[in-house]
Amino acid sequence: MRNYHSVLILKPDLDEDQVDQSVEKITSIINKFGGSILKLDKWGKKRLAYRIKKNKFGYYLNVYHTCEQGRVLDLEKGYQLYEQIIKYLVIRLEERDIVRVMDKDKDSAAEENRSEETVAAGEPDKS
Repeated sequence: MRNYHSVLILKPDLDEDQVDQSVEKITSIINKFGGSILKLDKWGKKRLAYRIKKNKFGYYLNVYHTCEQGRVLDLEKGYQLYEQIIKYLVIRLEERDIVRVMDKDKDSAAEENRSEETVAAGEPDKS
């Protein structure tokens, strides 16, 4: 199994429930081709640099996942066939890259916990 990073742009007219349904569908697409999601970030609705399929805006998803090496083309075909995705990009990651991403996530969570503890203790936040 190799690690991959998928950046997906969904149609901008989706509400939060539809975005959650799309995330479930994307998860099932990745699982169908032998992968699993390691980390998923919802970046929200952003203005596009140029029009994509007549859309000025898009809802961005940032997905770190695994996939079998020979099934990436099938995964991309699954992205193409899902009508809510207007643009996608799949990038293969080296092991050190995925470790860096996961460590960064752990560091930010630890930093949030430290700041919450200082606020709960009544100490002024030094940020």
